[in-house]
Amino acid sequence: MKDNVFNKPIKKQFEFDEEVASVFDDMLNRSVPFYKENLNLQIDILKNFLNDNDKIVDLGSSTGTFLIELAKKSNKKLNLIGIDNSPAMIKRANNKAKAFGVDVKFIEADFLKYNLENSKSIIANYTIQFVRPLKREKLIKKIYESLERDGIFLMSEKLITENKKLNKIMIDIYYEHKKQKGYSEFEIAQKREALENVLIPYTMQENIEMLKNAGFKDIEVIFRWNNFATFIAFK
Repeated sequence: MKDNVFNKPIKKQFEFDEEVASVFDDMLNRSVPFYKENLNLQIDILKNFLNDNDKIVDLGSSTGTFLIELAKKSNKKLNLIGIDNSPAMIKRANNKAKAFGVDVKFIEADFLKYNLENSKSIIANYTIQFVRPLKREKLIKKIYESLERDGIFLMSEKLITENKKLNKIMIDIYYEHKKQKGYSEFEIAQKREALENVLIPYTMQENIEMLKNAGFKDIEVIFRWNNFATFIAFK
């Protein structure tokens, strides 16, 4: 379905409810630059580190796209688990997995409290930015401690920059991208207002320092477009 969530006046802050879940795949493809290309890049890299029976956990798995694509592309027998606190997202993820005939377990839960131990890889695509800053450092530390000795963490985030002029330029470029994808200025403004104080981005350096402070030693940026980036961190 086409994303028309913000073509009317908003009445609440952004949340991953039934209305959003029903159009979320379209929302991602139109709102997150190079979403499919970045997802495929992550999977192509991750596959090289996986063995049979490895546990892969996707935090904020939404409609399940990452794990479903990983299941389709990998020749390994993997333990794939998606965690999301939105019942509407879990329902759609399960329906998609069934339609594609892949074995992925989607769980409705709060990943801040869920046991992530013995994971070979943990994924958080555009998820950590929705965690309140006071809880964010603790979550990243929990992720580090939950990974196996040679575990991998993949994290995609929206960024800000400390240079105010550059930050405005990057935001303007991003909004122009959204216009090219068919969003009106009204829809862009409505979504920006709905996300106020819900999505709280860090700078590139803040994200890297957060990963280092949690214990990760090798950290690389494998994708960046304007104010979006994907990090890979090795335990």
